[in-house]
Amino acid sequence: MTVVDATGADSPLSLREGEQTLTGWGRTAPSAGIVRRVRTVDDIRAAISDAGPRGILARGLGRSYGDAAQSGGASILDLSAMNRIELDPATGTAHVGAGASLDSVMRALVPHGWFVPVTPGTRMVTVGGAIAADVHGKNHHRDGTFGSHVETMTLVDGRGEVHVVDRESSPEAFWATVGGMGLTGIVTQATFDLIPITSSRISVDTERTSSLDDVMDRMITGDDAYRYSVAWVDSVHPSGRGVLTRGDHASADQLAGKAAQAPLEFEPKVLATAPPIPTNGLVNPLTMRAFNEAWFRKAPKQRTGELQTIAEFFHPLDIVQDWNRVYGPSGFLQYQFAVPDSAGELVGRALAALRGVGALSALTVLKRFGAANPGPLSFPQPGWTLAVDVPAGVDGLGVVLDQLDDEVLAAGGRLYLAKDSRMSPAMMAATYPRLSEWQRHRDALDPQGVFTSDLARRLSL
Repeated sequence: MTVVDATGADSPLSLREGEQTLTGWGRTAPSAGIVRRVRTVDDIRAAISDAGPRGILARGLGRSYGDAAQSGGASILDLSAMNRIELDPATGTAHVGAGASLDSVMRALVPHGWFVPVTPGTRMVTVGGAIAADVHGKNHHRDGTFGSHVETMTLVDGRGEVHVVDRESSPEAFWATVGGMGLTGIVTQATFDLIPITSSRISVDTERTSSLDDVMDRMITGDDAYRYSVAWVDSVHPSGRGVLTRGDHASADQLAGKAAQAPLEFEPKVLATAPPIPTNGLVNPLTMRAFNEAWFRKAPKQRTGELQTIAEFFHPLDIVQDWNRVYGPSGFLQYQFAVPDSAGELVGRALAALRGVGALSALTVLKRFGAANPGPLSFPQPGWTLAVDVPAGVDGLGVVLDQLDDEVLAAGGRLYLAKDSRMSPAMMAATYPRLSEWQRHRDALDPQGVFTSDLARRLSL
């Protein structure tokens, strides 16, 4: 067993924990709450016993796009000190404190030849947050969500009781917590599977596509040959042209003579910091047209076997600190839905509707989802998922999103809770049909409703 403690005091590796951000990223103003750092289970128990009428909420790095990490008047528990990382190479698993970020986990484990089973588009999410949101990545069509790779986790419930839950012995508590947005209890640590690797590079195939139909056809016919797949779509161009990038972990042999760094070196850097933008931001129809045109043109028509770093392939936005500032004080809104294959045409209709009101996106991401897991509130389902980032202040945006909600509902789809800031309780209940089942399991773990958030109140969870 290799032990890596992110505090760095007595550990073989000293890790730089991701920057703690205690505000949301979207337009919604952060709710007031008392932030309380906890270091032990006893600290958490004390917070539960002292909980006031507004309850408590655990928060990781505070990077949910909506109000999932906010709770007005509550005690906010900062678990960043609970960040111990243990590697068991014999079983290919990691035993990690819930407050450790995926950034710190990767910095600790990649040099030892291991990679996390699933990573979203940022490393700046904690293990506890990855479980609460049941995050997905470019490999969902093959490997499922983060929660699908968790073997056991330690959970403190609303009574202050400690449970070690797993899929076999306690499936109700386990799957209610995976995707449960932190409302079933506080995860303090988890054990999850890892991917063995021999290099820190990704071998990437890139294709420039002529239309949305083109990129979707290529993903349907070719994604199964790749572990990772994602498409960037031009939200400005009516054709929906895009850039499809797919790949897998490169072997050490593939790096021979091609990479200056050591095969397992992993030291991602922040190359720039976005300055505060005091006006309406830099994102407008003119800049979006220019950006989307440049991004499409810079991609090769076809290229195979390009070696990219983990940061380049998985986390390009992490290279620019505070990148959200380019949207200005009004912020931005991310809208992400999942629909079955039978409703794939909704992807194009959604882009056209947003284009019609000038809600243009630079970060327009299309992925294929594989099978759903048993979590009642887990977001992914077989089919398509589209995510767009748009300026929050666009006139008519709310009306368009309400209309898209209706279409997503009619298609049998749903919105992603970790990125939602505006869904209605009715939409929530209709698109997550196992909500009442989840509520029964949640109530069994937290009968007094100690754990709550602004998202939970807004959606009547």
